Amino acid sequence: MRFFHLSDLHIGKHLHHYNLREDQEHILGEVISYVETLHPDAVVIAGDIYDKSVPSGEAVTIFDDFLTRLSEIKPAVPVLIIAGNHDSPQRLDYASRLLGSRQIYIAGKAPESEEEHLKKVTLQDRYGAVNFYLLPFLKPGYVRGLSESGAAPDYTSAVRTVLEREAIDWNERNVLVTHQFYTGNGCVPETCDSELLSVGGIDNVDISVIRDFDYAALGHLHGAQRAGAEHIRYCGTLLKYSVSEAGQEKALHMVEIGGKGTPVQVEKLPLHPLRDVRRVRGNLEDIIADAPADHRDDYVSVTLTDEADPYRPREQLEKAYSRILEVRVDNTRTRRKLEFAEEEIRMEDPVQAFADFYYEMHGRQMSEEEEAVLNQAYDRAKGDAR
Repeated sequence: MRFFHLSDLHIGKHLHHYNLREDQEHILGEVISYVETLHPDAVVIAGDIYDKSVPSGEAVTIFDDFLTRLSEIKPAVPVLIIAGNHDSPQRLDYASRLLGSRQIYIAGKAPESEEEHLKKVTLQDRYGAVNFYLLPFLKPGYVRGLSESGAAPDYTSAVRTVLEREAIDWNERNVLVTHQFYTGNGCVPETCDSELLSVGGIDNVDISVIRDFDYAALGHLHGAQRAGAEHIRYCGTLLKYSVSEAGQEKALHMVEIGGKGTPVQVEKLPLHPLRDVRRVRGNLEDIIADAPADHRDDYVSVTLTDEADPYRPREQLEKAYSRILEVRVDNTRTRRKLEFAEEEIRMEDPVQAFADFYYEMHGRQMSEEEEAVLNQAYDRAKGDAR
């Protein structure tokens, strides 16, 4: 059985202040072309359909057009969709029963009561049944009604609680579609600036709870990577959604599952975005002179290394690039400022830190009288803190 694994479409997203509608319509069109040509047994979308829980009318139209075009392909290709942390479960679930009649299966929310279970879609190939379990994004509080104690203590326990209720037959081939931050087995996933993760990793889910699946189609991280095992994978985004992703090669993942117990095969199909996201570094004159004409419309982050501040650099750069995301400066002056800032952060004595700041601002050391006032203020602040 072959199926496409994609996730994190983030329809409606803006890159800095640029609307990505054309870029998203173009790349979704390429996905449709691959479906028409290769005709997989299913298309799996592992969450974050939209960029916001209340998507714009424009975003809804883009996704509606994508599903409509997929549903028109003959013979029909089942589409399996779950909600991610950016999606509204209720909005995504709308008309899901009606869409199910068109082989578009949507799971907006995880089970929250004893009567509810994961949506399970079973497809057939020459080896028999392949069971797809659709597990939308969840937090421990979501499964309060499923736990004897009234709440799962952490994200790993929450996912385990949901899965253990499903009475999964591990003698059959099973695929989990899930949108969480999975770690474990020495795996430290690579993250990007465009992702939103909890401070301290409190939303981690240990991969031990999903290891027995024949394949885990993960969503949430924007860089394609395995999560501690070859059959547990993030497919990444179809487009680059931050400057930190500039060096990544985006691809459409085609997963092939053979008989039970055989290794899963993953083929990465190349994608051709309408515009790339790139980093450019150098002095202003060279950047403008070396700008390739075929990259003029790319989204570009520029770092200038000129020692003397150029005159209106952005206006000059726009002669070479039409979509500038940011203009940074990296020269001797800015590095000195950065070094000074790092020294301030390492400084343990706040009185000395302020004295250094005073010298930087006024060009002289504090007088004895000024030092006395500062020490009095610091002593009073320490007293108040106690």
